[in-house]
Amino acid sequence: MGFLEYVRLLRKHWAIVVVAAILGVAAGLGLAAVQTPEYRASTEVFISTQAADTSSDLVQGNAFTLSRVNTYARLASSEEVLERVVDELELDLAARDLIEQVEAAPVANTAILEIAATSDQAQFAADLANATAAALAEAVSDLESDGASSPVRLATIVSASVPAEPESPRPLLQALLGGLLMIVAALAFIVARDLIDTRIRSERDIKAVTSAPLLASVQFDAKTRTRPLVVHAEPLSPQAEVFRTLRTNLNFVEVDGDSRLFVMTSSIPGEGKTTTSANLALAIADSGQSVLLVDADLRKPKLAEYMGLEGAVGLTDLLIDRAALADAVQDFRGSGLFVLPAGPVPPNPSELLGSRAMHTLLEELRAEFDWVVLDAPPLLPVTDAAVLAQHGAEVLLVAAADRVNAPQLRRSLEILETVGSSLGGIIMTMARSDGSDAYRYVAYAYGGEHRPAPVVEEVVEPPAPTKRESRGSRRSKRRRANR
Repeated sequence: MGFLEYVRLLRKHWAIVVVAAILGVAAGLGLAAVQTPEYRASTEVFISTQAADTSSDLVQGNAFTLSRVNTYARLASSEEVLERVVDELELDLAARDLIEQVEAAPVANTAILEIAATSDQAQFAADLANATAAALAEAVSDLESDGASSPVRLATIVSASVPAEPESPRPLLQALLGGLLMIVAALAFIVARDLIDTRIRSERDIKAVTSAPLLASVQFDAKTRTRPLVVHAEPLSPQAEVFRTLRTNLNFVEVDGDSRLFVMTSSIPGEGKTTTSANLALAIADSGQSVLLVDADLRKPKLAEYMGLEGAVGLTDLLIDRAALADAVQDFRGSGLFVLPAGPVPPNPSELLGSRAMHTLLEELRAEFDWVVLDAPPLLPVTDAAVLAQHGAEVLLVAAADRVNAPQLRRSLEILETVGSSLGGIIMTMARSDGSDAYRYVAYAYGGEHRPAPVVEEVVEPPAPTKRESRGSRRSKRRRANR
């Protein structure tokens, strides 16, 4: 994961970091509020030997003093010294109760010993430090004496003063540390979740799985459940423009194809393949080309329900030769889009879709329509889509953000490769804009506020019908005659 990926994660999940920082600051302040204040006072003691007569004696005395400093530091918090402190201060405590409150340490490269005392009372901390220094001097004098006088002398050079502020707690410092720790924890959580979570979340995730072209990225729309046919309901919306872009991109999938046959499928249920199929077909019909949308999901057909059509007669009736094509195909609200519902649910969907009758029907449909879009079941639960792909169709694989994960998408691609199908590209659905890598195209506000273009009345001589147009006209007339 590179630096830019970390920046992308931070921009995407900045709210988590902010909340974590606030919680850390609040925790630090809360801990400081419940802590008992603790004061610290310290004194410094100089260790020396008795005056020497010669320079050699002076050097030996200094070496002796430096060798004793660490010993005296340990002695300062011993019971021998602290019992003297208890007597001096007339405390109702045992000497061992003061051991945790007194500490001593030599100042580096000197013969000075620093003695510090801590307490929840500022005055007592100062008294304890000064009393300990005095008691240590007495104890050293007694221990180092050779019967007459001690060669070592301890003199207090800095007396302990009453501290004005407690050493702990420190609310500002604890709040800062709490905030920093929570920020680090939040960042670690975000990175770990991103590394562990294999769900497809962005176009980058798709490109990390496959080199197949990404034909379109359909943004998440909460209103899809109430109006799935956005191209028909809101033709000027950004969502509708995405499907028109998809239509344009599909022109490059089969540049030389006389009739385009596509199988729309997904890895798992709930990725929006049926909605994508219907809106794509509507966008194609808007371009003036003939298109047939076939509900090839013979297990859980939904196309007729989405489009408000009668689904009693459909694909299964044609495959068992129980109905004619003209009887099963329906024109969707005069839009130029023709729909073939699934019909009755059969007991053997895979066998019907892979049958010779299905192959013959698809050849007939390819000759009859410029575009044929098959809405097929998901790849992983059943094999129907892979079977349909073997009839010479291009596969359009839908991948929904936050629903399908990378292993599932990779497995679907392996299935298509195993059966030798041709993958036209990937269509990402339910994509969410995180502000970092999303490309927003607003159909009616590109470059500023939308203003209708002025209407220019112009008489245009209609062009001579092309071969395809003539064939399309004959097909339309034949269908109307059959009905």
